[in-house]
Amino acid sequence: MKRSKLINFILAGTFLVFVALSFLLEYDKGVQSGKEFFKIIIEMLKLLPPAFILIGLFEVWVSRETVITHLGEEGGFKAYLLALLLAGITIGGLYVAFPISQSLYKKGASLKVIFAYLGFAGVFRIPMNVFEISCLGLPFTMTRLMVTIPMFLLIGIVMGHVLKKKSFSIKE
Repeated sequence: MKRSKLINFILAGTFLVFVALSFLLEYDKGVQSGKEFFKIIIEMLKLLPPAFILIGLFEVWVSRETVITHLGEEGGFKAYLLALLLAGITIGGLYVAFPISQSLYKKGASLKVIFAYLGFAGVFRIPMNVFEISCLGLPFTMTRLMVTIPMFLLIGIVMGHVLKKKSFSIKE
């Protein structure tokens, strides 16, 4: 077993032992921590299987040529708009955005568009924005979006150019 895997195993085991002892000894902070951890695990188990099924269907139904045409190097500004739209409807945040990015990369999407999509997925999910508007108001949300969307667009373009110069590729 590699050292990093061993460390992760030890940390996970330590946490589980801590939670178990907290339940036995009725240590409130440990009990609450355990309940929150398992609540998140249950949410992920509800969300991830349907998301992965949809990603699998995307892999089968959407051709490589379509992705290259619309999200590839020659996609232009339209590619970033499509990435923004895709990020807006991505449910599950970055848990789902990373596998979608991998699928887009394998189908020939530009690194610039993929990096922009990942940034957009963190800040432009429609359900998150609706909730934010209801809590913090429309002016705050619009100001945040007017700052973050161009910022992630620029970051995506710069990162794509830098990594393309370095002949970056993701290993299978």
